[in-house]
Amino acid sequence: MEAFLSFFELMPVWQKLLWISLVLFFFWILEGYYALIKFRYNKWKHARTNFILLGFVMLINLVFGFLTAGIFIWIDQSGFGLLNLVELPVWVELILAIMVLDLIAQYLVHFLLHRIKWLWRLHLIHHTDTHVDATTGTRHHPLDFMVRESFALIAIIITGMPVAFYLFYRILSVFFTYFTHANISMPTKVDKTLSYIFVTPNMHKFHHHYQLPWTDSNYGNMLSIWDRMFGTFIYDDTSKIRYGIDIVEDTTSNDIAYQLRIPFNRKIRTKN
Repeated sequence: MEAFLSFFELMPVWQKLLWISLVLFFFWILEGYYALIKFRYNKWKHARTNFILLGFVMLINLVFGFLTAGIFIWIDQSGFGLLNLVELPVWVELILAIMVLDLIAQYLVHFLLHRIKWLWRLHLIHHTDTHVDATTGTRHHPLDFMVRESFALIAIIITGMPVAFYLFYRILSVFFTYFTHANISMPTKVDKTLSYIFVTPNMHKFHHHYQLPWTDSNYGNMLSIWDRMFGTFIYDDTSKIRYGIDIVEDTTSNDIAYQLRIPFNRKIRTKN
């Protein structure tokens, strides 16, 4: 187990970038053969917008990387955090760390991004995509992503987890991000069965429906248990889904300049 975790701790940047590229490419290809919705769109033009936003995200991730490294050094020196108060098997601590990260850095922050007005304005850009596919997982406003990363730091401090746990979680998170957004058709029975524990492609697609109440549901990233536990889980007929958001014109979906200005555009009237 120690050797397994050391691999992620010592994983060079190029391998992390390769993992992101391979996972995205895999689902990009897969959705071409097993599409949930047969889109009529320019796949490359659509991806360009989301890849530009991914570029911003990666720059922010670089900055937060230094801050995160400082926090891990402090935790190592101070012994701060819940996991440092008890002696548990490494695999148990790893599972607990992943669960806390998924709860705080994914479910909780996502819930707040929908419920607090100024945060919702930052998050809107993720919902303005009218052709949800694997690249939509990269579609975040830079300020939205900074909020998300801040919550990840909170989860790290609370648990006092070692850096290897966090890096393993990030690898898993990349997979689930592209998996759940991918425009892939899974057998309903398989998707629904998996959704009892994990977030699945069909389950997450309801979150991208253009209107309430589905928009405010299925906030999880990896584990669906939080949505089930807190009453935000929805599962219905995917043929009813229409992508986009009802307060932003669909025609602006690929206009990168317009999208980046959305949080500051007072002509867009939010629900809060």
